[in-house]
Amino acid sequence: MIFQCKRYEGSVSRAQVGDFRNAMLGRAEKGIILTTGTFSRDAEKEASRDGAPPIELVDGKKLIQMFEMVKLGLKPKTVYDVDLNYFQKFKE
Repeated sequence: MIFQCKRYEGSVSRAQVGDFRNAMLGRAEKGIILTTGTFSRDAEKEASRDGAPPIELVDGKKLIQMFEMVKLGLKPKTVYDVDLNYFQKFKE
């Protein structure tokens, strides 16, 4: 397995996924690309193209979900929202 990390705000392109796959050939049977950004639709299609070694795509949202699942580097935090309807009766 081989992986690549990209610190992006935008989208990883199809060409970048294709370049990664070419770098994988002869080195690994599977690859993972992690990004803090997103993947274009064409990048997603390229990653799962028939007849090519599979590439798992992990975008920023999925990365956060994975961290939450194992509580990696996270502390629990309680957040309260003010119920404005409750206070309406005091305005009258």
